[in-house]
Amino acid sequence: SITQMLEILHRTYCGTLALEFMHISDQEEKAWLQERMEGADKEISFTREGKRAIFQKLVEAEGLESFIHVRFTGTKRFGLDGGEAAIPALEQIIKRGGNLGVKQIALGMPHRGRLNVLTNVMGKPFRALFHEFKGGSATEDAAGSGDVKYHLGASSDREFDGNKVHLSLSANPSHLEAVDPVVLGKARAKQDQFKAHPLDIADRSTVIPLLMHGDAAFAGQGIVAECLGLSGLVGHKSGGSIHFIVNNQIGFTTDPQFLRSSPYPSDVAKMVEAPIFHVNGDDPEAVVYAAKVATEFRQKFLKPVVIDMFCYRRFGHNEGDEPAFTQPHMYERIKGHEKVAAQYGKRLINEGAMTQAEVDKVLRDYRDRLETAFAAADDFVPDKADWLDGKWSGIKRKSEFVRGETGISLDMIQDIGATLVRVPDDFTIHRTLKKGLESRHQILKSGDGCDWALAEALAFGSLLLEGYGVRLSGQDSERGTFSHRHAVWTDQKTQARHIPLKTLRADQAAFEVVNSMLSEVAVLGFEYGYSLAEPKALVLWEAQFGDFANGAQVIIDQFIASGENKWLRMSGLTLLLPHGYEGQGPEHSSARLERYLQLCAEDNMQVANCTTPANYFHILRRQMHRDFRKPLILMTPKSLLRHKQCVSPLADLASGTNFHRVLPDDAAASLTPPSKTRRVILCSGKVYYDLYEARQKMGLDDVPIVRIEQLYPYPQTALAEILQDYKAAEFVWCQEEPQNMGAWTHIAPYLEETLIDMGAKYSRPFYAGRRAAASTATGLMRTHLAEREAFLQAALKGVLTGTGTNSIANTTDNHHKGQGKGDTNGK
Repeated sequence: SITQMLEILHRTYCGTLALEFMHISDQEEKAWLQERMEGADKEISFTREGKRAIFQKLVEAEGLESFIHVRFTGTKRFGLDGGEAAIPALEQIIKRGGNLGVKQIALGMPHRGRLNVLTNVMGKPFRALFHEFKGGSATEDAAGSGDVKYHLGASSDREFDGNKVHLSLSANPSHLEAVDPVVLGKARAKQDQFKAHPLDIADRSTVIPLLMHGDAAFAGQGIVAECLGLSGLVGHKSGGSIHFIVNNQIGFTTDPQFLRSSPYPSDVAKMVEAPIFHVNGDDPEAVVYAAKVATEFRQKFLKPVVIDMFCYRRFGHNEGDEPAFTQPHMYERIKGHEKVAAQYGKRLINEGAMTQAEVDKVLRDYRDRLETAFAAADDFVPDKADWLDGKWSGIKRKSEFVRGETGISLDMIQDIGATLVRVPDDFTIHRTLKKGLESRHQILKSGDGCDWALAEALAFGSLLLEGYGVRLSGQDSERGTFSHRHAVWTDQKTQARHIPLKTLRADQAAFEVVNSMLSEVAVLGFEYGYSLAEPKALVLWEAQFGDFANGAQVIIDQFIASGENKWLRMSGLTLLLPHGYEGQGPEHSSARLERYLQLCAEDNMQVANCTTPANYFHILRRQMHRDFRKPLILMTPKSLLRHKQCVSPLADLASGTNFHRVLPDDAAASLTPPSKTRRVILCSGKVYYDLYEARQKMGLDDVPIVRIEQLYPYPQTALAEILQDYKAAEFVWCQEEPQNMGAWTHIAPYLEETLIDMGAKYSRPFYAGRRAAASTATGLMRTHLAEREAFLQAALKGVLTGTGTNSIANTTDNHHKGQGKGDTNGK
C-alpha cells in the first residue's frame, strides 16, 4: 500500500542514514545500492555481540581522548571528540574487507583523530603514545629529525574471523589532503606486488586505499578532485578508494556557508559518480552499517565510495583553542550534548543487550589499561626503527653516494636495440617514426651517435631484463613532449598500440609508461607513493615542461625532500624536468633548479644536470644499482635531444663504464697545456654546448670548460682532481639562468672552498650569466639572443671585476679590484 511504501521510504531516507546515488549512470551499480538500502527487510540490525563490539570501540575512542585531556591539559592532540563513531566504522571496514579478500589497507588521514587511529585501530602501544606526550620519541633513530606525533605513520596486522589484514598509515604533513595521492600510489604498488607474474593484470581488490578527511578540506582542497580524477584511469587506478569524511561542520573557525559553494562537502565526488552515504555520527550502528555497505560496494565495483559522517568538534581547532569566539551558539549546544558512548550505552541497556554493570565494567577496564600504560610510559624504551623491512629488506641507509655498477655488455645493448627497432609484421608505423628507427638502427650498427632517447630506452630495457620494474608517467610521456621518446607506437590504420619495451623477454620485469591526466600535484604524489612501496622499480615522473612542477611544490617540499629525515621513509623517485634557455619565454625555460638545490642538505636527494646521453643512461641505472634509495632531480634537455654534438658512443654505456659527476672539456687535447691556461669555465647543463660553440668561433684555446654534472651532493673530490692542474688560472661559473636563479648561489661557496683547499691563485669563482631578474626568462627571441651573446662574451673574454659579488664585465680593465655591480651585462 501507499502507506507501507511511505513508511519504508521515510525509514530509508529520512533517518540517521541516507544515500545519494541518483547521479550514478551505471544501472548495475544503482540497482545494487537500491537493493542494499531499500525494502522492509533492510533495517539496520546487529547481533548482541556486534553491538557490544561497537560499544567497546566507542569507549576506547572517547576514553583515550578524555584521558589525554585530563593528563595533558591544553596540549595539542587534535582529538576526535565528537566523531568517535569513526573508530568502530574503521574496524568494520577492516573486518568486512578481510572477509572479501582484502590483504592490505593503505590509510591516509589528517591530524584530527590520528592518535586515536594509531592506538585504537593500528595497535600502537599506549605507553609509547604517552611517552611521546612526555617529550620522548616512539622510535629510536638518531639520524631522523622526527615530526610531531599527530603527523606520524605506523603499520600493523589486524586479524578478524581468521583473515589477517595488514594496515599501513602514511605519515602526513599539515597540508591536509596532500597524502591522498601518496596513499593511492602506495596502494597500486602493493596491488602490483600481489600479481603472480610481473606482466599479469593486477587484482585491484587485494588492497584498499582508505582516506579520512575533514569536511572543509575535502571540499576546499583541489587535490581531492585530482585524486578522484585518477580513480578510473588505466595508468593510475587503484581499485577505488574509500573516503571517510569526519564532518565537524566547521573548518578551523569557519562555518559551512563560507567553506564551500555546494550543499555537502562530499559533492565533489559526484564527478566520478561515487555513491555517498550521509550518516549521523550519534548513531554508531548507522555509521558502522554505512562502512560495511561502502566496503562491499568498493570490493564489487572497484570504484570510489564516500561516507560523510555528520558530527561535531567538542573542542576548538585544537585543545588550547576557544571555539566560542566565533561559534558561540554551536558551542553552547555542544556543551550540553551527551557524548556518543554514553548515548549508545544507555541504548544498549534499554535494549537489553548490556546491563549497567557490564557498561560500567567496560569503562573501568579501559580506564585501568590507560592508567597502567601511563605509569609505564616513563620506562618505555623505543623500538629500533624497522623501516627497512619487508620489500625494503636488503636496502641500506647510506651517507656516501657510491657510483654503483651501471655499465652493461655490448651484447645486451644490441639485444635491447634489436627490439627497439623491430616493427611487427602486421603493424603500420608512421613514416616519420620509421625514418627515426632506421637512423637508430644505424647507430646500433656503427656504435656511434647514441642520442638521449636511445640512451634512455637502453637504460630502461637493461633494468627490465635485470628484474627491476620501470614506471614512467607524465603529460605526453608515451611519445614525449618533444616527440623524442616514442615508447608507444600507434598503428596508423587500426590505432593498435605497440610498446617495444614490453616485448624484450618473457621473464622481464613490468614496464609502464603512462600519459597522465593534466595534473601535477596528484600525479607526482601518486608516483612518490608508488616509490615508497616498491624499491625494486625505477619510478619516474616527467613534467611536460620543468616549471610545471611548481604546481606540485607541496609534494616536493614536504615529502620528496624531507620524508626520509622526518619519517624514515626512503624513496628512489626520479623527476625528469625539461630545462634550458632557448628563447621560449618564461614558462618554458626554467625548471627552477635553484629551488631543488635550496632544499638539499644531509644527503637527502640528488640533483643533476647531465650533458651527455651516456651520463643520463648511467644515472638512471644508478638509481637501482646502489643498495640505498634517494630521490633524483634531473634537469632534462629540450634542444639537446637533437643536438648533433650531444651524443655518446655506445662504448660509453658498456661494461666497466659508469656515471661521471664531473666531465672535462671534450676538446681538452687541442687546448693549451694547463700551465698556460688563462681561465677555466665551470658550468652545468646545456650552456656547455653554447660555450663550446662560442669558443670555437672566437678561436680561443686557453679556456677549458668543465662540466659539473651532479650539483648535489657536491662532487668535491672529482672536481678537485680535474682542477688541480689549473691553480694559476681564473675560475668562472657560467650559467644561462639569471643570477638569482640557477645553481650559482648554491655552488659558489662550495667552489670557493674547493679552490682554497687546492691552493688556487684566485680562490673566488666569478659569475657570468644573465643579470638577476624577477621573471625566469624573456619572452622575446631578440632579447634572449642578445643576453646569451653578452654572457658568452663575458665568460670567455670578459675582464674580471669586483670581489664583492664576483661578476664579470668584458670592457672594464679592473682585474680583481673594486666593487662589483652584482650583474653581468657584457657591455
